[in-house]
Amino acid sequence: MEQGQINNIQDVRKFVLAGNATVTIKSRRTQTRFTFRIRTPKTQRQATAIWFVSLLSGPDNTFNYSYLGQIRGQGAYDHGRKSKVSTQAESVKAFMWFWQAIQTNRQDLFDLMEVWHEGRCGRCNKKLTVPESISSGYGPECIKMMG
Repeated sequence: MEQGQINNIQDVRKFVLAGNATVTIKSRRTQTRFTFRIRTPKTQRQATAIWFVSLLSGPDNTFNYSYLGQIRGQGAYDHGRKSKVSTQAESVKAFMWFWQAIQTNRQDLFDLMEVWHEGRCGRCNKKLTVPESISSGYGPECIKMMG
């Protein structure tokens, strides 16, 4: 496994729902990749969980994200009515398939795609510098809080 690559469904789910995650999925067949940002509001309580899903849609990987939809209560993805990206877009289809594969614990997920974090903590979004943190996707303090 390369640094930054996640190869376990439970680890992917935990990372995606950490609250401040950026994840890239890459098709092993077509080599197509999409980067998604999955965020919770800073004031959110875990019991009323909602995650906003956005797609990297431009050259600036800090600011060029387009809202896609949301995940509520660790459940199904709902495409947003205010999203300017169609449900027929390949990026949306890819995210919907990816999320469904995680939800159903689909074991062939990693045969079909690679899942990468960007070298920033999935919880606080700080740059990861400790080798163990780069492997896990969480900084030393945040991994303690993630359990």
